Amino acid sequence: MGLQKPPSSNKQKTQPITNPNKNDENDGSVDCFVASNLNITPPSSIMINPISSTDSLTYNSWLLEHPSALGSFDRMMKLAKGKRIVVFLDYDGTLSPIVDDPDRAFMSDEMRTAVREVAKYFPTAIISGRSRDKVKEFVQLSNIYYAGSHGMDIMAPAKPLKSSDNNNSMDKKGTDVLFQPAQRFLPAMQEILALLQERTKIIQGSNVEDNRFCVSVHYRKVREEDYGTLEEIVKSVILNYPDFHLTSGKKVLEIRPSIEWNKGNALNYLLDNLGFTNSSEVLPLYIGDDRTDEDAFKAIRNRGQGFPIIVSSIPKETKALNSLHDPSEVLTFLLRLARWRKASSAK
Repeated sequence: MGLQKPPSSNKQKTQPITNPNKNDENDGSVDCFVASNLNITPPSSIMINPISSTDSLTYNSWLLEHPSALGSFDRMMKLAKGKRIVVFLDYDGTLSPIVDDPDRAFMSDEMRTAVREVAKYFPTAIISGRSRDKVKEFVQLSNIYYAGSHGMDIMAPAKPLKSSDNNNSMDKKGTDVLFQPAQRFLPAMQEILALLQERTKIIQGSNVEDNRFCVSVHYRKVREEDYGTLEEIVKSVILNYPDFHLTSGKKVLEIRPSIEWNKGNALNYLLDNLGFTNSSEVLPLYIGDDRTDEDAFKAIRNRGQGFPIIVSSIPKETKALNSLHDPSEVLTFLLRLARWRKASSAK
């Protein structure tokens, strides 16, 4: 199923796609009809640091390059006619607001209903940096795919996907676990977790979260003058673990195994197992807000068709083509998507 050699998109720089018939020197012939038909010229930069100015003029200018997915909805669905949409969603900052306490990042009942409705009509997966068990506890839906730890722990709903990979296993509850490419790192991951929990006790407000195949050190509540000390503690721990590396997100430091696997790989893996390998009949739709979601945006652009959508209230460099302002707009978009599919089925 193409899983022994994960996509090498991490090493490729995405180029602007303006002509559906023009060959991309990195990705081969790319038929990105989404970008060309919506008259969108995606940014060529792969930087993802927020732009400093957040005034309305700057944001409105940014929206010209990343137009609202709500405003573009009808055109997007016109392009989707006769195609199969597969929905991928981040969790924090997308289905739930960003909160100070990561254990209280609850999604609303309205959002849960929206995701449930979407999953009735489209294969739907949540790809989160959280542990698979944690995000499933938050979402509480049984008809979707869960990919925790940035896609390193994938579980199918009741009807299993086709898979014969040796990394498959059964969890303690007997649920089919589809794929865990970082299984061999678990013992070291637990050692790192214990060390961080012990050594960060001196930093008031820090929170070490066990995400099974990665460890997150949250510093949203840490005093600014203590952040440097916290960062040094984290770096000193991973110095003795060369098979792991440090990444950062929104007020969080993360330690992950150094394997070529990210949210983009997880997206491609799920599409492969759904039977859509290199299929021109599928349109992956991914909604996310953080820098880790950029790998999924890039995976869609490398496929040449689909809808990468960033959730952001400030202008930032991104590989996404469209945008939504905040989780409330995500809710509106998902409900509209479900209604569109329901209306289409009734015709």
